[in-house]
Amino acid sequence: MSKEDEEKIPKRMLIILAAIEVMRELGGEQLTLELVARRAGVSKGGLLYHFPGKEALVNGVVETLTNSFEADLEKRIGADQIRSGKWSRAYIESTFDEAGAGNDIGTVLASALFLNPESLNGIRSAYTEWQRNIENDGIDPVQSTIARLAADGLWFAEMFGLAPPDKELKQRVRDELLRLTKEEK
Repeated sequence: MSKEDEEKIPKRMLIILAAIEVMRELGGEQLTLELVARRAGVSKGGLLYHFPGKEALVNGVVETLTNSFEADLEKRIGADQIRSGKWSRAYIESTFDEAGAGNDIGTVLASALFLNPESLNGIRSAYTEWQRNIENDGIDPVQSTIARLAADGLWFAEMFGLAPPDKELKQRVRDELLRLTKEEK
């Protein structure tokens, strides 16, 4: 990112982006406020103005990534022309698009779990809401839940390198899960 681009981004977001970078590259155990401040180009005092400690920083990162995922869901739901299954399809598409290389949220969640399991309370609440929406999506709630859990399983397999499917099989799985979301109750 150029210096000019950095100047356009609010300091709080620069700090969050720097924390994501540290977590992705070094893991949560290497996350220090000094390192994040240096990477963000702010003083430690500047970081502490926005985040009074490491726990607050990790919570801010998790909240930001959760909000970003939710915004992507809402955008996809709004663009979907089929009435039933919108939530389920949006969740599958967002999850598949997030899975694999460059997946910041997976790395951050693993780091957050290591640093402070309670920092995941916000995303746990979001998942509860997402699941409720998926179950009440106008399609069979069992099928929509199977599709959600399968999408999550792919995401975890790719995040941890647990025999993720190749690109062709991944696409076929995605297509099948999306097919499940188009069958009315």
